[in-house]
Amino acid sequence: MPKLSLGVIVGRADADTFTQIRELGATTCQLSHWGGADTGREAAEDTRKAADAAGVTITSVWCGWSGPAVWDFVDGPSTIGLVPAQYRATRLSELKRGAEFAAWLGVENLITHVGFLPLNPKDPDYVGTVEAIKEVADHCGERGLYFCFETGQEPPVVLLRCIQDVGRPNLGINLDPANLLMYGNGNPVDALDLLGPYIRDVHAKDGDYPTDGRRLGPEKVLGEGRVNFPVLVPKLKSCGYAGSLTIEREISGPQQTADIRRAIEVLRPLL
Repeated sequence: MPKLSLGVIVGRADADTFTQIRELGATTCQLSHWGGADTGREAAEDTRKAADAAGVTITSVWCGWSGPAVWDFVDGPSTIGLVPAQYRATRLSELKRGAEFAAWLGVENLITHVGFLPLNPKDPDYVGTVEAIKEVADHCGERGLYFCFETGQEPPVVLLRCIQDVGRPNLGINLDPANLLMYGNGNPVDALDLLGPYIRDVHAKDGDYPTDGRRLGPEKVLGEGRVNFPVLVPKLKSCGYAGSLTIEREISGPQQTADIRRAIEVLRPLL
């Protein structure tokens, strides 16, 4: 069985941040980047040097996009990712710029939320999204990158169908097990039966199912939600995953740091 590494998600990319990652006891990170940001090759190279100096490996770049984004079941389908047609062209361009940044960093994985993929494969928004993903995947492929879907807003079988419909060899998945629960779309352990071969990065995040039809389920401190990490992690390894467990805790301040430290204590024996 492969031995996994521990990482965290960071929004800043400077020497102090990378030093803090090592002080937490992690050795990798996923870097958040907004595709509309004016980030050039020099900034990417400086980021890479700072990470190398601290002994931190950047496993992937999570790329965001401009425009509205409402993380719920009511307005989410019309605002998130590449699915809403009115934002698709702009966001496609921003993802391509994010791919340039990732390539300059020397990072193989570009990740985003593509949105609430429609269940109906004949829905015009599904068809349009598939064509947009083909375009950004080809752009990534020309630069040696994988284009990765972060899980959550669609059932695993719909994500698998989308990957098959896009039909590009450089597609991957950033598994967020908590999102599958929080969006009410499945048990993450069972989801590996469908998605396992495509997983290239993993968010170590915990959560619970939603309790109404409008709001997502709650995020939880890792170890206090329904993600069964003692079962999930060995199954990930059995699927051939040998990467990082990238801790995500969607709060800020001292409590976020405390919760990350607690997550490390829970995860370290499972590596």
